[in-house]
This record gives sequence, structure tokens and C-alpha cells, in this order.
Amino acid sequence: MRTASGYQAGPVGTGGERAQRDVVLSFLGEQAQVHNTGMTFPQNLSERSWERIGASLRELTNSSVWWLADWLTFGETTYGLRRYREAIERTGLDYQTLRNYAWVARRFEHHRRRDSLSFAHHAEVTRLSPPEQDYWLGKAEQQKWSRNELRRTVRASLAEQSDKTGIPPSSGDEKQEVPRPAESAGADKHRRKVTTLTIELSASQLDNYSKVAAAHGLPVDKWVAQVLDAADRRTA
Repeated sequence: MRTASGYQAGPVGTGGERAQRDVVLSFLGEQAQVHNTGMTFPQNLSERSWERIGASLRELTNSSVWWLADWLTFGETTYGLRRYREAIERTGLDYQTLRNYAWVARRFEHHRRRDSLSFAHHAEVTRLSPPEQDYWLGKAEQQKWSRNELRRTVRASLAEQSDKTGIPPSSGDEKQEVPRPAESAGADKHRRKVTTLTIELSASQLDNYSKVAAAHGLPVDKWVAQVLDAADRRTA
């Protein structure tokens, strides 16, 4: 039986096909005929309608990745280790792909996910701290960057700051500890002893400092080290 949308519905009892049809219709409306293996369009379809369908398909594709990731993390929390075996069987996707989806979803609470950006945009900044993630996703949203543009900009910014400080870029996962500022190049030739300075901050202080650091393209620990080094030069 063919529905008004043109979707080839299955026999009674195939709830999965009906659910799939309902999801597609919620995005596309009834201007195209949707089948499991393709889509057909009326000859009098307007260009504007064709554009809207394309935008809806993009939204559907992006949303489905988030849905799949949340489905998997729910299974992980609720049913334990057998989740991946079941997920592989149900989706046909490999273990690493599913693991990557779930990892990104766990790093972004629902209220921090941006509708105007793709799942891939979020994946690009997953290794950064939450304030840094928010900063770069905000920039990508404002500038309408593609995923590749976001990747290039973030990497270039981190590389530039690394050149200035002489400290390799951080992945964002390290413990927030600040190295003691380096001594001047004119010091003795003996190898300098490196110590670690641990600073205790409140949650609000860390959040504020992380946002400032992100605006400079730096993880918060590298930004603090840079600030201390500049202060040391001014008082020398």
C-alpha cells in the first residue's frame, strides 16, 4: 500500500518501516515520494521546494547521528557492556564508529549542542575544555564555517600560540596545572629544574579564565603560564 507521501509502506506489523516513514515525513512533508532505496519527485516541484527538501535532509542526517549517539549512551548506562554487540547488530555500523559517536555525545550536554552546526563540527572540538568548545562553536556559528574551516582555524590558532609560548598545543584533556615560568636564556648553562605550580580555583573562576583563554586560542593552563611569564618580564 502506498501512502499519500509515496512511501512504500510494509504490511501490518512492520512498525519499524512505519516509524521510519513518520520520521522522514516530519522533516520532508509530502512533496516527495520516499522509499527505502530512494526518493522521487513530481515534475512540477518548485525550485524553492527542492531547496527546502535538501535542507531538511541535511537536518535529518545530522539529527540521526545525535539520536544514534544518545541511544547508544543510554544503552551503555542502562544495560552495560553488551551494548556494543547489540548496537553493531542493530545498526550495521562498526565498533569504532559507534564508540566515536557515543564519546562526542557524552562531551556535549543537550543544551550545549548547536542546531545550526553539524555533529562533525562538535566532534572537531571535543578534546577541548567545555568553555573552549563553546567559544569555537560560537565562532563557527557566527562565521558560518564548514567543519573543515573550523578545524583549520582551531589548529592554526593553537599552533600559533604554541610557537609563541614554546609549549605544544594541549588536547584539552590534561589536568589544569601551570608550569613555573621559564628562566631567561642568559641563565647558567646547567639544565633548569622544572617544577609544577598547582593553583586552586573555584568553579566560577575556572570557567571565567577558561573563556578568556579560549578567546586567545589557548587552553587555560597555557594562558595562565603566558600571563605569569609576561608579569615576570615586567617586574624584572
